[in-house]
Amino acid sequence: MSRLWHWSRRCSLVLSRQNSTLASRLNSITDADALHFAKVLSSPTSILSILPSISTPPEELDIYNNDWMGKYRGKSTTVLKPKTTQEVSEIVKWCNDRRIGIVPQGGNTGLVGGSVPLRDEVILSLSNMTQVRSFDPISGILVADAGCILQSLTDYVAPHNHIMPLDLGAKGSCQIGGNVSTNAGGLRLLRYGSLHGSVLGLEVVLPDGTILDQLTTLRKDNTGYDLKQLFIGAEGTLGIITGVSILTPPAPQASNNVILALPRFENVLPLYKTVKRQLSEILSAFEFIDRTAYDLAVKHGQGRALSEEDVKGAECFVLVETSGGRREHDEEKLNNLLESLLEADEPLINTGVMAQNPAQFSSLWALREGVTEAVSKEGKAYKYDISVPLSTFKECVDLTRERLRSKGLLNEAQVKAVIGYGHVGDGNLHLNVIAKAYTPEIQDALEPFVYELHPTEAQYLLSTASEL
Repeated sequence: MSRLWHWSRRCSLVLSRQNSTLASRLNSITDADALHFAKVLSSPTSILSILPSISTPPEELDIYNNDWMGKYRGKSTTVLKPKTTQEVSEIVKWCNDRRIGIVPQGGNTGLVGGSVPLRDEVILSLSNMTQVRSFDPISGILVADAGCILQSLTDYVAPHNHIMPLDLGAKGSCQIGGNVSTNAGGLRLLRYGSLHGSVLGLEVVLPDGTILDQLTTLRKDNTGYDLKQLFIGAEGTLGIITGVSILTPPAPQASNNVILALPRFENVLPLYKTVKRQLSEILSAFEFIDRTAYDLAVKHGQGRALSEEDVKGAECFVLVETSGGRREHDEEKLNNLLESLLEADEPLINTGVMAQNPAQFSSLWALREGVTEAVSKEGKAYKYDISVPLSTFKECVDLTRERLRSKGLLNEAQVKAVIGYGHVGDGNLHLNVIAKAYTPEIQDALEPFVYELHPTEAQYLLSTASEL
């Protein structure tokens, strides 16, 4: 499992490959190739290359060659930014014939280096493909280019009283094609499910340049194989997604949230069971934040959801969101939930705070979504996005922390903290190791250890939920 995942994480899209070693036998792009691509692309600004025939300043390629954490660095000489599916097709066909490696790139917001080249492969950026092709306000079906920013699509459907079925901290820069390619889950999965259910159709350029048009707008289509499912979560290894048809749900008429402080992690599972039972159909998110992650978010200015008195004795926190059709009904359910939790003979929580207005609602979410930014301000992060049984969240964090301590790496000069937070609804834990700097010693201590962890209840499966 670990070797397979590492390969899929860092390997470029190798066209017509037989095995992972083929990457070392790919050809580098030449001046002749660059000139050909310049003819294929409709705009002179659609190609960036440090090769003599184009002569782009090298620094203009930095944002494409490097991930946003500064951890992974590629050496691509050329970035191509097609505007149409036909241009993508012609580029891919040429690269296939010439045995030139391609790295498809969306918003480059991923955390595991999947959109950064290993060597000097061509970067194919979808950032110029930003057209909304159609939207049906009755059915809520949206068809858009793969390069559309998630936040832009959210803003597009909002006047029609619809929302996107996924929400991510990187929504301001991640692209819908990358979201689909990585089967991103995010904050709304508990309510709206995964992209395997929301995506109705895809347009994909296959490794030989063939355009596979499965861009249906039908909610039910029983004709033949459901080929689109192969590309959802394939991370560009089977083809490059250029268009997406997706079902957008109606916008909730009322939303609210509450943050709960728990005295111990063991209370999270029974709390989740209680919350699901009492909130039922209006429950839309149930987010876990351990104490170290919470403290980091507060330290780096992501908000303070609770007073210092309220957080005393808290080992972890849970953010609960509701989305329903009538505010009074939803608030009554939330108030009843808080009352029953606080008055229980053996309370599962120490305290809880419910948002009283839109500003407080946004503030509570800012704390949860701001953990990623807080981590980046604290140090260099090794990030692992893993799917595990909820009961093993804390154990995974503890085992990783003890591993680093046993190697003599857990100190202010090397590894500063190990934290965990994530989506309880789908068992998705964000395991973050915050270091002073990226070093081979820390890398070797973590990998393949993290991939081969065996929590007591069950071996988990790695989930590459980051966006390309």
